[in-house]
Amino acid sequence: MDTLLLARLQFATTTSIHFLFVAVTLGLVTLLVGLQTTWALTGDPKWERLTRFWGQLYVINYVLGIASGIVMEFQFGLNWSGLSRYVGNVFGAPLAIETLVAFFLESTFLGMWIFGWQRLRRGVHLALLWGVALTAYASAFWIMVANAWLQHPVGYRVDDGVAHLTDIGALLTNPTLGMALGHVIAASLLTGGMLMASVSAWHLIRRTADVALHRTALRIGLVTAALSVSLVQGFGFAQFGPVGELQPTKFDTGPTADARIAEWTTRFGPGDYTPPALSNVGLGFMILIGFTLGCVWLLLPLLWRDLVIRLRFPLWLVLLALPLPFVAVILGWLAREVGRQPWAAYGLLPTDQAVSRVDPGLMLASLIGFSLLLGALAVTNWTLLARHAARGAVDPALGRPPGTPDDDRSRPVPALA
Repeated sequence: MDTLLLARLQFATTTSIHFLFVAVTLGLVTLLVGLQTTWALTGDPKWERLTRFWGQLYVINYVLGIASGIVMEFQFGLNWSGLSRYVGNVFGAPLAIETLVAFFLESTFLGMWIFGWQRLRRGVHLALLWGVALTAYASAFWIMVANAWLQHPVGYRVDDGVAHLTDIGALLTNPTLGMALGHVIAASLLTGGMLMASVSAWHLIRRTADVALHRTALRIGLVTAALSVSLVQGFGFAQFGPVGELQPTKFDTGPTADARIAEWTTRFGPGDYTPPALSNVGLGFMILIGFTLGCVWLLLPLLWRDLVIRLRFPLWLVLLALPLPFVAVILGWLAREVGRQPWAAYGLLPTDQAVSRVDPGLMLASLIGFSLLLGALAVTNWTLLARHAARGAVDPALGRPPGTPDDDRSRPVPALA
């Protein structure tokens, strides 16, 4: 057993699982802001019920996502002490800011929003949700700042074998940051839109109560998914130019990559400085899924006069397409990270120097333990999401006035006329 391979497998597993929570969080909170803002402006109780229904799904995902993030953070100290020691002064700064934003501001706003139903004025309550959304995006920004630095280290100097931040402006204007951040945000919106559309499609197929509510949510989800998939494709393909220039070995760009490898051989000694073929395989499948999801544009004309509902077959397509954005975000993340290999910080710190010097058996035990824990959190999350989504939007638990009995009235109703 190889310690480095086990550490990489563990990080790939735990990061991929955590990223599923992140995608849903960013996507749903944006849609929630739209729903509650519409309710605040119109006073229509339909929008209140949609906010409560999707809000409780968001809360479930957020709580378990935070738990998965805490588990993932332990790896930097346990498995990647070389990375923490060498680049911690630079890489750790945006991570620390993200922790303050996510664990203090965002969670505080969310807690006040959860318990503020029926207690706070409508405008104040809405402002809290806007605070949740803005801090969620701020959290994503700082995570991507840290990751962009690993992809292309800038604004630093090395003293006594330790990197120090010298230019925060360079850190925030990293050329690998902008398009990647837009790509992640668009992918999250696509995931949230498809989740909303798929859950609504399930209720419309079964003809459960509140057909009108789920019809509205289906429209919102499909329009969001259609707009987002175009942004995903745009931001994704826009990265090929900068990545090919700054990380030539990721796509094997001929003489440029050869020159970079020759430079590294001089500095670090002979070795294999090309990334595994797995990165390009994942990238290819992600692009294929992206083009497939682009077909959601074909469903938008069917929203006219509810043809998408009356034909029913498109509802099944939407429902069956739910796993695709989740698979795509994992493949995209793996392509970005695996394509950086064999570097922990591209061209600066080789991965084999970043890993902790621990016994392979201990690393294997850590891999098994963390994977089981993260897997249990993921299964719990999706079980709770499915259970609460199936109950429908008749009277969601979130925001229900105190003393109101739990009444699950998601029973079948007659078909649409």
